[in-house]
Amino acid sequence: MLGCGVVGSQVARLLKDDARELSTRSGAQLVLSRIVVRDMKSKREGLDASLFTLDAQSLVTDPEIDIVIEVMGGIEPARELILQAFAHGKSVVTANKALLATHGSDLYSAADKAGVDLYYEAAVAGAIPILRPLRESLVGDHVKRIMGIVNGTTNYILTKMDEEGRAFNDVLAEAQSLGYAESDPTADIEGFDAAAKAAILAGLAFHTRVTAEDVHREGISSITATDVSVAKSMDHVIKLLAIAELTPDDQISVRVHPALIPRTHPLAAVRDAFNAVFVEAESAGELMFYGRGAGGAPTASAILGDVVAVARHRTVGALGPRESDYADRVIVPIGQTKTKYLIRLNVADKSGVLAAIAQAFATEKVSIQTVRQTGRGAEAELIIVTHNATEASLSSTVRRLTQMEMVRSVESVIRVEGISQ
Repeated sequence: MLGCGVVGSQVARLLKDDARELSTRSGAQLVLSRIVVRDMKSKREGLDASLFTLDAQSLVTDPEIDIVIEVMGGIEPARELILQAFAHGKSVVTANKALLATHGSDLYSAADKAGVDLYYEAAVAGAIPILRPLRESLVGDHVKRIMGIVNGTTNYILTKMDEEGRAFNDVLAEAQSLGYAESDPTADIEGFDAAAKAAILAGLAFHTRVTAEDVHREGISSITATDVSVAKSMDHVIKLLAIAELTPDDQISVRVHPALIPRTHPLAAVRDAFNAVFVEAESAGELMFYGRGAGGAPTASAILGDVVAVARHRTVGALGPRESDYADRVIVPIGQTKTKYLIRLNVADKSGVLAAIAQAFATEKVSIQTVRQTGRGAEAELIIVTHNATEASLSSTVRRLTQMEMVRSVESVIRVEGISQ
């Protein structure tokens, strides 16, 4: 095993405690022979100190080792070590979403060339079994759309903002104190973590190579208590969503951003640090996968599921699913993506304002579904929800609004998902 942090230590513990049962399930004796660590001095309770080594090269090239578990994280040296493991005939189980979303195609190619397995269920949504259903259970169907909450930190923050009316920075500080957020929370709150997971999900669902760079990404740091309050008044909740869908032209849209969803939608009930992925397939219909999306034990559960599967394959001389990228669909830019939007404006409270603003929307061919106005002395707040519109048209509309003298400010623009378009 490469790495022995929060996840790796739990993998090691479970391999030790459940050795007999896991070996029975896999049809092969599973023995944890060596663990690569960065620091030999750190205490790791319950684990045999003789297992630890600083020499990663000796592990990935050892002819006695059949399976390498990679839980060290990061791009390098993880990528190079996995490639070396493949070259020496070893199957790999990894939880490294960033690596897969950046170099997944290279890893698949190397595994194919070596005739070994690459499994990575733990890379997306922790213990939730979502990747294997996409790779295997739904391979006879046509997935049309995936919409998921795949980052526990942001979901915790947005849940507290919704339920307790608190400000973003206040809840973020609490999340950090509880260990839900890192001291540098950028990867979570700005959507990088979710974007990597969205790329993996989209690639599997739509049989096309998708990288993190292909994913449009927005975080939640600009979401205010007022935005959350407005959503609540509409019987909606704001979530950071990873969305991958087929367009009417059989192209792919992949994006991560905050969005309003109605409280009647199954994802609206996903609270705190839990994750959930909602899948829409042509024949299977709507499917929901829900559970703990992070943490040592939940992630270790997914890793060990992969280890058992790979061990079975090694025993009988078989291999698991290979990369499926035959469709090679076009990934459309965000400007062509269509959805609904909520726009919140501060405007002068005088006659003719509403008509002028409606004309601005009409000029850019963005249709207004609803308008709500609240007076504030000499000013008013307008809350506008559009019909389905492209990102490009909406952006042009917002630019036009900011140039109007009667518009004091465009306070927020948030997408609306989960309802008929």
